[in-house]
Amino acid sequence: MKQYLDLCQRIIDQGVWVDNKRTGVRCLTLINADLEYDVGANAFPLLTTRKSYYKAAIAELLGYIRGYDNAADFRAIGCNTWNANANDNAAWIKNPNRKGTDDMGRVYGVQGRTWQKPDGTFLDQFKKVVDNLSQGIDDRAEIITFYNPGEIELGCLRPCMHTHNFSLLDGTLYLTSYQRSCDVPLGLNFNQVQCFVLLALMAQITGHKAGKVFHKIVNAHIYENQLTLLQDVQLKREPLPLPRLHLNPKIKTLQDIETWVTTADFELEGYQSHEAISYPFTV
Repeated sequence: MKQYLDLCQRIIDQGVWVDNKRTGVRCLTLINADLEYDVGANAFPLLTTRKSYYKAAIAELLGYIRGYDNAADFRAIGCNTWNANANDNAAWIKNPNRKGTDDMGRVYGVQGRTWQKPDGTFLDQFKKVVDNLSQGIDDRAEIITFYNPGEIELGCLRPCMHTHNFSLLDGTLYLTSYQRSCDVPLGLNFNQVQCFVLLALMAQITGHKAGKVFHKIVNAHIYENQLTLLQDVQLKREPLPLPRLHLNPKIKTLQDIETWVTTADFELEGYQSHEAISYPFTV
């Protein structure tokens, strides 16, 4: 919580106003932020200064791992975050590559599971990394990236959290996650939860201890229509103790995550929070 609140205050104190042409809403913007989450110590990074709905974040991560490309599939597992980008994004609606209602295109998990190679075949990045780590292999390139510059126009949104780099050191698995753009009041806690759960899952299914996540953000910003709520409400609240995450020990393989795992397999112990805050979402 402290590092999250410190980042919010740093943006307020040091940020620069930027006119965002895509959204039409100004952002108070800071370049470069580094956060850490201790998965081994099970200090689950869920916001306590406002109620945070962590299962929607986990559902979205499950959809990424499964390679979903349709907002309806995300809704079916408890995540509504892709409805607007798939259906209310004016540029995407006009895009000739859009297949129709709820289509997201080749974004996020599609790239992670079916990265298209020049010969027309596909690379399953998740499977490559899981297979290597399960054998104790770290080739210094245990990387899953969702950012495919050659296919940006084939999706409704450029990935924000775009690359996950796993490192295996003396039986402990670490994760370094890179994010090009971050809506701090609204989106960051989703990203924090997903980084934490991704490392916890990958450590469990590959048979290693979980270490830390190192979360690197390039462009951290607060939208102008969020600033008052952040300053006058959330930043004036006292943080509460962090909860602990209980992950179903029956999750053993990548196939388990693909087939039967649901948000019911992730439970929190000791979560306390202040009331929810309805930050505006900018498409």
